[in-house]
Amino acid sequence: MIDRFTITASATKIAERFSVEVPDFYTPKYNAAPTQLIGVITSNAPEGLSNFYWGTSPEWAKNKTLSEKIINVRAEVILEKPAIKRSMMRGRCIVPADGFYAWKKAGKKSMIPYRFVDKNEGIFSFAAIWEEFEDTDGNELQTFSIITVPANELVTPIYDRMPVILSPETEAQWLNKETKEEELVSVLTAIPANQLNLYSISPRISNPALDVPSLIHPTPPADQHGNLTLFD
Repeated sequence: MIDRFTITASATKIAERFSVEVPDFYTPKYNAAPTQLIGVITSNAPEGLSNFYWGTSPEWAKNKTLSEKIINVRAEVILEKPAIKRSMMRGRCIVPADGFYAWKKAGKKSMIPYRFVDKNEGIFSFAAIWEEFEDTDGNELQTFSIITVPANELVTPIYDRMPVILSPETEAQWLNKETKEEELVSVLTAIPANQLNLYSISPRISNPALDVPSLIHPTPPADQHGNLTLFD
């Protein structure tokens, strides 16, 4: 699963890149994690950044594992599951980002974290679907889930999945309410490997409560216990 990412750009850069208004709630995130409120741009309100929880409505995910249910939707199953397809057709959003994390297995209990970024260190976005529902207290909540696909050649040695990364052209297509189902499905592919770079980062990223700039600094490969490793 893809359960961490970064959006470290300033509000000004977000506004310029996506041509949106950025409310005061926006703050850079070096360790965006599930259950957090995160800025997204929806097909319903493409003129500004909205603040949604990372975690989907339980409507169509009752029988999924917790990780699949609240974090990711596999592109391959969207057309197989009518409820997920309905979610895609009625509620699409993009998630501004400038990196995502994945862990490489280096032993039975050892995982090494890596950060993947645009080769030009630019801002991109993930394709996602969003929903609105009421909690047990009657409060309306908006949630989103990031769509993933099989990893490209750069990501595969680290992990077998990656988020769908959109270009400015496919962002417009994804957010357009008039886009047909087959066109939407056509953008759900892995970005070419030559458009990304990667580097190892501190195992401190494993703590979702930690969100500081030093997390994205390149660090010699080490497992989650801080032990240096020969794997890179």
